[in-house]
Amino acid sequence: MAGRKAAAPDPARSLALLWGSHTKPGRSGLTVRAIVDAAIALADVSGLEALSMRTVAERLKVGTMSLYTHVPGKGELTDLMFDQAYGDLYADPDEPLNQPGGWRGALEFIALRNWEVLTAHPWIHEVPTMRTALGPNITRKYETELRPLDGLGLTDVEMDSALALVLTHVQGTARAGAEQLRTQRDSGLSDEEWWRQISPTLTTVMSGTHFPTAGRVGTSVGEHFQSAMDPAHALTFGLTTILDGLTPLISSRSAVQ
Repeated sequence: MAGRKAAAPDPARSLALLWGSHTKPGRSGLTVRAIVDAAIALADVSGLEALSMRTVAERLKVGTMSLYTHVPGKGELTDLMFDQAYGDLYADPDEPLNQPGGWRGALEFIALRNWEVLTAHPWIHEVPTMRTALGPNITRKYETELRPLDGLGLTDVEMDSALALVLTHVQGTARAGAEQLRTQRDSGLSDEEWWRQISPTLTTVMSGTHFPTAGRVGTSVGEHFQSAMDPAHALTFGLTTILDGLTPLISSRSAVQ
């Protein structure tokens, strides 16, 4: 049933599916790849909660039971979708490493590519990622994104932490952007229209309150962006600040090599 919470996937079963063949057709002619592609297309429009094995089957014009011969359930399907969404992230394992600007240019490129995936597939924010089964694409992604940080003098833990710092910022900002778009869609108002509606009242109620700093800064932000936030600005500002913070650490490590 659409909207029903999926049962937790079996990790071993998900791993076997993730690393198995996705193009070999079964008796019905279906392939795992076709099922996953259909599920991603549906989730891109309606979100992960609205996705079900039945709606995927309807899109593929097959019986629901045909899907279960390939994928045990929605939990395992979600693992497959998550991995597939990152399948075309990089042209080759050295693409970030070969960007101009050294490690900094590489991390900027990595941030942009992840941003593009997250904004194209906002349902990814609904996937618990801490224990998502490690499929081939996610493993390849990790390998590719670590390479620009290798050989700089960072420890393995520091390499992982530096990458996680960048990716967590991108994910959080993309999530806020997705929520902003969802709010616009649900309300029928653009951010600019919303700001024009609330700005006069907000100025009135905030005048003379005990929140002079919040009132001043909030008004400045709203007037500047005609919105409560601008995701693209937040992404750039945060990424620049993070990379500026990593620079002295990497310089100090490189100096003692």
